[in-house]
Amino acid sequence: MTPARPLRTAAWYPGRVTGNQHVTQLLAAERAATVERLAGLERERAAIIESSGSAATDDEHDPEGATIAFERQHLAALISQARGQLAQIDAAMARLAAGSYGRCESCGRPIGAARLAARPATAVCIDCAG
Repeated sequence: MTPARPLRTAAWYPGRVTGNQHVTQLLAAERAATVERLAGLERERAAIIESSGSAATDDEHDPEGATIAFERQHLAALISQARGQLAQIDAAMARLAAGSYGRCESCGRPIGAARLAARPATAVCIDCAG
């Protein structure tokens, strides 16, 4: 297996970042992966709802009801999390287009290159995140 190449952040960081192809591609790849994960989670939730809808029992009296209810709630939480991540990625893409990507939304200082490499959609520096 080939080791992963480290992200190159020095070429676009720090300062105003506008239209950087590397960051755009990274965010687009994260967005595509998140959309794919979200679609899979929604298909799985629909399958659970469909399969439990054909049964004439309710969660309270069905021996498997608690498990099914847990699975539905777990999927609902994962879907909510994926939608939140998608919103963060879209916001990061908007900041990139506006030229404010790489600047903390709370304090205005540059966000560290290591943090941006680890969390490209982040809007705040490590100090403000804590």
